[in-house]
Amino acid sequence: MYELRNLNFLNILIGYILIAGVYLFVKWKGISSEKLIAVSTLRMTFQLILAGYVLEYLFTTHSLFLTLLILAIMEIVAIFNIFRIVELDLSRKLKSTITFSILLGTLGCLFFFILFVIGQKPWFHPRYLIPIGGMIMGNSTNGIALGITNLLKGIDEKHERIEALLMMGAHPYKAVKDIINGAFSSSILPLTNSMIGAGIVVLPGMMTGQILSGESPLIAIKYQIIVYLGIIASVSITTLLFLFTSYKSFFNKHWQLLE
Repeated sequence: MYELRNLNFLNILIGYILIAGVYLFVKWKGISSEKLIAVSTLRMTFQLILAGYVLEYLFTTHSLFLTLLILAIMEIVAIFNIFRIVELDLSRKLKSTITFSILLGTLGCLFFFILFVIGQKPWFHPRYLIPIGGMIMGNSTNGIALGITNLLKGIDEKHERIEALLMMGAHPYKAVKDIINGAFSSSILPLTNSMIGAGIVVLPGMMTGQILSGESPLIAIKYQIIVYLGIIASVSITTLLFLFTSYKSFFNKHWQLLE
């Protein structure tokens, strides 16, 4: 029986040598990204160590309350990450729409796959709910952030064209339809590119982890397919919910584009 090699502290420390080299080279050349590399590496390390201890405890307790609490915290962090990633002014109404879209899209897809696709019992088992929820939320955060950015920039850049279409009697949706289409396409592009290369160019993270732990590649593939389906569904639903509920906030009741 294959056993996964347990990495010790020295193994992990050696792993940081390459990143340290990148950091020193970037600093030496005066490229203004050394702080980003250092901060992201330190945050990643701290957050993953913390997550490891939390999950270790959750997996032994199987607590419904604690599992749902962790899931709620993940959702809150995901929403605030969207506000941080989108470097544009967001109105209170847009923030409310983002919150509604991310909650409905991610939780709806997560529970659908847990209950009906995987069929896990009990459904709140943290070994399934938390990791799959994290992958769905993380990808949906990036997807909706791209959708928001492209929608707002598109409306700003095509302001005059939209007003011209409205003056000719076009419905607001018709006036911004191409912007919505472009925003949605940009939101799913990174994920679809990843899916196209899956299994040929790259072995996805979840599948790689299961194979390294000694699981059969065929079983790992089944779970990876399910995860990809959940992610693409969540990203699409979340972004579409936002796009088709938010574009109306840019127009008044007389179909005039707001400044």
